[in-house]
Amino acid sequence: MSADPLRRLSALSILTLAGSASAAAPPPLLGGRYLTFIGLIRVNQIEVTRTQNLGHDEAALHTPDAVRAMREHLQQAFPGARMTWAFSWLALGDPRPNYQAIRRLVVQYHQELGDEITFIPGAYFSPMHNTREQTNRDLHDGLARVSAMVGGGYRPQSVVAGFLAAENLRFLAEEEGIHVCQGTIWSQFGIDNGDGDGSVCYPYYPSQEHYCKPAQGPADFIDCVCLDGWSCDFLAARRLGFAEGHNSRLGLGPIETILRLGVETGLREQVFTTGLHFDDGFERNGFGWATVIWEVSIGGTQHLPAYGAEVRRRWPDVRAVTEGEFGQAFRSQFPDNGKLDYRFVERGSGIDGSDANREIRWFMNRAFRLALLRDWQRGTPEQVIDFTRYDLPAAEPHALTRNWSLLNVLNQKGTRPQDRPRPLAGLTAADQAVIRRRLPELFGG
Repeated sequence: MSADPLRRLSALSILTLAGSASAAAPPPLLGGRYLTFIGLIRVNQIEVTRTQNLGHDEAALHTPDAVRAMREHLQQAFPGARMTWAFSWLALGDPRPNYQAIRRLVVQYHQELGDEITFIPGAYFSPMHNTREQTNRDLHDGLARVSAMVGGGYRPQSVVAGFLAAENLRFLAEEEGIHVCQGTIWSQFGIDNGDGDGSVCYPYYPSQEHYCKPAQGPADFIDCVCLDGWSCDFLAARRLGFAEGHNSRLGLGPIETILRLGVETGLREQVFTTGLHFDDGFERNGFGWATVIWEVSIGGTQHLPAYGAEVRRRWPDVRAVTEGEFGQAFRSQFPDNGKLDYRFVERGSGIDGSDANREIRWFMNRAFRLALLRDWQRGTPEQVIDFTRYDLPAAEPHALTRNWSLLNVLNQKGTRPQDRPRPLAGLTAADQAVIRRRLPELFGG
């Protein structure tokens, strides 16, 4: 490998000399197909606080060559791509030569390619292990370290967080001037180190009551666009954890696909999940968005070019942009949640937990999210498997706990007795009325 990353990627510089300028003029959201790719750089596997780690030390896996490979493979997959790099607290300050070289390398990528560099607090799980006050301190100090590392008064447009409490999202917007955050992991429950089901899977402005709840109006509005971290297969995602031997996080993530199922099957599922958003989803919602966080430590990026080649063959207009660019595109077009009306329909891929005989329909708006499931091959009637009302009061946990989900009427994971699937007519009259106001066609009118 060349010692000079800019020489190897020089062809890209022609396309991205205005990398910083692009932040001032976000692309138009509607009519576009977007991919956001986040590369995560850390020291320990799960740095839940500044001094506490879970998992194992990954320093040996973080080398300049590993970072360079990720960047070059993404460039091969999507020529002209811009991506977001998220550094953990320890990775921002580790004095060892490999981390010093990595920091210099990523700063070069920002300067020459327009990449975004930002901070991740708590390694996805800050609310589970830190008070809101401590997370705010971490955000402030971590962002200051990023600015000092890049120089020239740099500030990222977004923060990567995994999960982030409403108060911390408010702090980002009002105190740090950052209005985009990867702050929800859609559908995660019973897997990994935190639970957070109940949100919308596409961009929304969160409520001050609960980060999973879209703001209902000016009184509870937080001016920070909240983004998902991984696009998931909707049918797999309805499951709890590893129920029935399936991985509920199946979708665009490499751990659940190419590293678990093998390259051929894994790539098919990644492209299939992308298609949910770039084909039918694009037609229903007016734009398509696929997103993934890829830890440098897990490798596997050599398969990105094959994924990108197939994606570009099917959808040649796809644009790979930073988290900040994408979030600002939403913010420029939509000042609040009033027009939120996301709709998705999936018939399974037949891979792992993506049942080939199942069809799921999702409806997500400011007032609620609703999921309907049926066996389309047998022609069975649809059953409601999730109905989460956002017009009801909500509250986040006050104590440190792993479960930060928003659960009320009916939840897709089926963890409570009330989560039994039922027909629409099986909901209460009040719940049906809420749905009817938004979706009268579901009732034949």
